[in-house]
Amino acid sequence: MARLVHELQVHQIELEMQNEELRNTQSQLEEARDRYIDLYDFAPIGYLTLDHEGKIEEINLTGAKLLGVERAKLIKRRFDLFIASRDRENWHRHFISVLLSDDIHTIEVKVERSNGSLIHSRLECLHLERTGMESRIRIALTDITENVLAYEALQESESLLRGSHTIAGLGSYVLNLRTGLWKSSAMLDHLLGIDGTYDRTIAGWEVLIYPDDRKMMQDYFSNDVWGLGRPLDQEFRIIRQNDGAERWLHGHGKIEFDVHNAPVKLLGTIRDITDQKSADQQVRIAATAFESQEGMVITDAEGIILRVNQAYTLITGYPSEDLVGKSSWMLQSGRQDENFYKQIWKTVSLNGFWAGEVWNKRKNGDTYPGHLTITAVKSDMGKTTHYVGTLTDITLSKKASDEIKHLAYYDLLTHLANRRLLQDRLKQALVSSGRSSKQGALLFLDLDDFKTLNDTLGHDTGDMLLEQVARRIESCVREGDTVSRFGGDEIVVMLENLSEDTFDAALQTETIANKIMSALNQSYDLAGHDCRSTASIGAILFKNQDHSYEELLKRADIAMYQAKNTGRNRLCFFDQSMQDSVNARAALEIDLFKALELEQLQLYFQIQVDRAYLPTGAEALIRWIHPQRGLIYPAQFILLAEESELIMSIGKWVLNSACAQIHAWQKDAKTRDLVLAVNVSARQFHQADFAELVQSALLRYDIRPNLLKLEITESMLLEHVDGVITTMTALKEKGVLFSLDDFGTGYSSLQYLKKLPLDELKIDYSFIRDVVSDHNDKAIVSTIIAMAHSLDLQVIAEGVETKAQLD
Repeated sequence: MARLVHELQVHQIELEMQNEELRNTQSQLEEARDRYIDLYDFAPIGYLTLDHEGKIEEINLTGAKLLGVERAKLIKRRFDLFIASRDRENWHRHFISVLLSDDIHTIEVKVERSNGSLIHSRLECLHLERTGMESRIRIALTDITENVLAYEALQESESLLRGSHTIAGLGSYVLNLRTGLWKSSAMLDHLLGIDGTYDRTIAGWEVLIYPDDRKMMQDYFSNDVWGLGRPLDQEFRIIRQNDGAERWLHGHGKIEFDVHNAPVKLLGTIRDITDQKSADQQVRIAATAFESQEGMVITDAEGIILRVNQAYTLITGYPSEDLVGKSSWMLQSGRQDENFYKQIWKTVSLNGFWAGEVWNKRKNGDTYPGHLTITAVKSDMGKTTHYVGTLTDITLSKKASDEIKHLAYYDLLTHLANRRLLQDRLKQALVSSGRSSKQGALLFLDLDDFKTLNDTLGHDTGDMLLEQVARRIESCVREGDTVSRFGGDEIVVMLENLSEDTFDAALQTETIANKIMSALNQSYDLAGHDCRSTASIGAILFKNQDHSYEELLKRADIAMYQAKNTGRNRLCFFDQSMQDSVNARAALEIDLFKALELEQLQLYFQIQVDRAYLPTGAEALIRWIHPQRGLIYPAQFILLAEESELIMSIGKWVLNSACAQIHAWQKDAKTRDLVLAVNVSARQFHQADFAELVQSALLRYDIRPNLLKLEITESMLLEHVDGVITTMTALKEKGVLFSLDDFGTGYSSLQYLKKLPLDELKIDYSFIRDVVSDHNDKAIVSTIIAMAHSLDLQVIAEGVETKAQLD
């Protein structure tokens, strides 16, 4: 019997223990349920459910906050009204695809909040049911513009994992259930933010409770505490009275009864759990963030990988076991050098953070662009203990970004720079020209009769022409110049780094414009059609920021229309004086080509005498007798001739004419011994067959070679000195005389002077003009004469007009 009683007692104890375990389990389930509700409502991600028409059936507080509308006012509203108008069509297509699938679909759109502000959001959508009209879609709405906050949250969570939690204080209270008055400890007063004057009644207590929690607390006390007599064990929020802060509290309490089993008081403790709540939330955020779609990696202070998430393995192609314990350097692709990575770690060391683009290598060897962030995790002593990295594969986004950039700055048809890029570059060029003092220019091109071609052969043919025109213009400009399609058949070319001199810059501009017109004048093969097209070009020079971008284009446009109005297929400058100057030079060049043919060039002869005023010879001086302009001196046209091949023809004519004159003088006893000096240009003298050309002229006109004196300048000696000496020696052997013109104004090297087969030095007029009054000029002239005599050379002075100069 005693044994049976003992077994019953043991069994009773076991039952009580089981009951206690069941009560604990139930309490934990209720706590888990409440925690789930809190997690749902206050999750960092908005959760909402849509019906098959796209109307909101339910939404958590975070979702309502993201949309900027009270939760109750969102029910039955169409969700697509919150999608930005530009993304709405994409959303509609996405919505339909979600209804037709059981997989999770993700889309990124801009959500327009009630106040009109936009947030870039990621929507992860899942079709819950497929029962016709009862289909629903569950959406996780994430504000991805706050990624930085997620990183900061991750840092905070890591700090929490190291044990940096704040310990909350405890306060105690006693509530008299008969009077409704309560007493509180000093610690509780501190937690509640009240002092000794506070109204410690039930009404005063209700004022402390956060408004949204008041009904919950009333129901809890009515049902659980008073109704069922359970101990108080509840989390709730208050408004701290001294600063208005919202705080989370966890209250415990127990009811005491009198001898008649009537409740008389409630006593217990209250603890501030705000920091714990925040910590729990941060841990949830960190856990969610770690398993997000971004790859995440944690390393130790030496860069050895400790942990990676699933997204990281998908991006890199390495399973977790291949990465953990290995150096993070194994992922480098080699496309970025050691200095690049040194700079990264230098930045991390200084700032604790780095973000940027890197090129990594997958397990299969493929390289890919990724956006990497590295954050240093430091101990309380400030020592780095870990690194947290996030990695995103930006292959598609980088390609899309490059395409978007191309569309933003380049013409889709011709791939030339568009108006926007031209504007940016021109503004930079204006600033640059102001610093360098170099000129720039705009060429505004418009294709002549382009509309006619479009109307007759069609717009596709017109587009083909524009593409070929673009390529031809690009081939005519220099590296660094900009070719832009301005619209339709209008093309603007920006030239930079032209000469500082305005006139020279205009000539450079004209040269490039003529090259463009020549290229555009060639025939085009347009889908079997042999077509020709010309362009009218307006030009404007610019320097610094005297004129705006718009004003320069306007002036170039005006100049272009001037080109059209004056016959098309030509260039016009906006500056009329410059245009006139360029036109005059072009006209002069055209006339100069005709001058030889029309026998407008003549030789004048300037006599040369000795100290006794007896003639020894003459210098041949070329003059151009223009039918409209009259007498033109060589200073106005020789440089122009030298810039073209025309100097060769003129030089040959001068040589032959001089030889003809010598031949004529040889027939007269008074002039048969006169020597005729002829100026020779550098280009003419450097001709490979120049010696043969002179010898041929000597034979043709049957003259004595020692009656022909060729004047060369010191500038010829700067290049091909050996060739000059060879040519001079060949002619010297035939008897031709040589004079070094303008001596003293140029190279004047005694080393080469003694090597040249010269007969004479010609002192430049600049030394003769003031030789009587200027002691320096007198000394120079005396030195040249003495030096020439020591080298057995004759001396002739240019421009001697007075006896004093002669003496």
